[in-house]
Amino acid sequence: MKLPILKMTNIVKEFPGVKALDGVNLDLYEGSVMALMGENGAGKSTLMKILSGVYKKDGGKIFYNGVEEDIKGPKDATAKGIAIIHQELNLLPDLSIGENIFLGREPKKGLRIDFNKLYKDSDQLLKKLNISTSSKELVQNLSIGEQQMIEIAKALSLDAKIIIMDEPTDALTDKESKSLFNVINELKSEGKAIVYISHRLKEIFEICDSITVLRDGRYVGRENIENLDEDKMIEMMVGRKLTEQFPRLKVDMGETVLKVENLNNQYVKNVSLEVKSGEILGISGLMGAGRSELAKTIYGHIRKTSGKVYVKGREIDNQSSRDGLKNRIAYVSEDRKGDGLILDLSVKENMSISSLDKISSLFRINKNKENERVKSYIDRINIKTPSQNQLIRNLSGGNQQKVAIAKALMTHPDVLILDEPTRGVDVGAKKEIYDLINDFKSQGKAVIMISSEMPEILGLSDRILVLSQGMISGEFDIKDATQEAILKCAVETKEAI
Repeated sequence: MKLPILKMTNIVKEFPGVKALDGVNLDLYEGSVMALMGENGAGKSTLMKILSGVYKKDGGKIFYNGVEEDIKGPKDATAKGIAIIHQELNLLPDLSIGENIFLGREPKKGLRIDFNKLYKDSDQLLKKLNISTSSKELVQNLSIGEQQMIEIAKALSLDAKIIIMDEPTDALTDKESKSLFNVINELKSEGKAIVYISHRLKEIFEICDSITVLRDGRYVGRENIENLDEDKMIEMMVGRKLTEQFPRLKVDMGETVLKVENLNNQYVKNVSLEVKSGEILGISGLMGAGRSELAKTIYGHIRKTSGKVYVKGREIDNQSSRDGLKNRIAYVSEDRKGDGLILDLSVKENMSISSLDKISSLFRINKNKENERVKSYIDRINIKTPSQNQLIRNLSGGNQQKVAIAKALMTHPDVLILDEPTRGVDVGAKKEIYDLINDFKSQGKAVIMISSEMPEILGLSDRILVLSQGMISGEFDIKDATQEAILKCAVETKEAI
């Protein structure tokens, strides 16, 4: 029987107030892709940070090629042939693509950097990933998806034996994802061992050979992919059966809550829409279609050049995010760390920062009221945190997302705009977020949901608008909507209908 290239046994890691890992095992084999699965907060990222040298383990052993090793830090991990592609981007925007790829490892000609070789080698890596952009382009000019591909190119440049991919397709288009899958298959054929972390189950079945499942910091088990179906995989992850992934709630719709007429700016062109009380309006489209920009324009984060916005029949003119909140519109950004949360504040401070007027009197915050409101949302959405005072940066991505949504709901909006609400969120937490959205809907509020996940759009929406090049290219009642029809509209280049 083939021996693993890497073996982690009984790994333990503790942080103040929480045992993040409790006796976790992991086996990696050459020429194989292993999916590391589990709900948010299960310990996946912590385990990978130990493997990549970011954290020191508190217990257990690591064997590399049969020899017990102590990974002393990130540089030591790199020297041992272990590379990690982090979920969060770690690029310097003012440098070129090539400079970012080889940062700290620049090829030299004498005492100077050999830029000709740097850009030549970078261009070869980009070509391997099917990227036509020159490696001399500044990173600040790239989209989030393109920046993610540069992170992948950085890892490939290390020629590592073990490559950890943490949610690598999270911000990628379908075309970019397919390019990545082709690269993964090449890496397998070269004998590389790959750890693949993703909440997109379809991807797991497409490219992985086995899965290892963690739950609440403990090892659940390992299974070959051919022995699993989606239901079995979910049950291993969450410890229970999810009877319905997309719990559609039927609510009698009422009056129009949000009305947008002929909205225009540099991102959107002549967009008109309505959302009724008790309705979820799904917005679909390809990356770059203007979906987020439309949401931010309605909210006030981006200014409109013309057009009108009404909430409950009253015309509003949002010039800023503050105006959006004042006019009872809440927006949950797709970029929770860039736009949605303040990483150096606590869970409690992040949740209540947008609704301080509702827990204050005479310029003083009512601490008891704040604690009660925050605790009720922590319990209601099952946010996994040792306390309300835990720094938000120490929570898993999925739990950070729950805090971002709770922060919006605590403002008591009439209109809730959710931009990729379950990006990087596990299936169990998705169900909890869907229940929360349905609860908001049942209160007679209006919801706009932007999502790149077609099953999510089809599973939760009452009506769907499709955007293409900043214009509405299609509209479907849910009973008439199909994936094929939506995709056809998403690639439309004609004038808006």
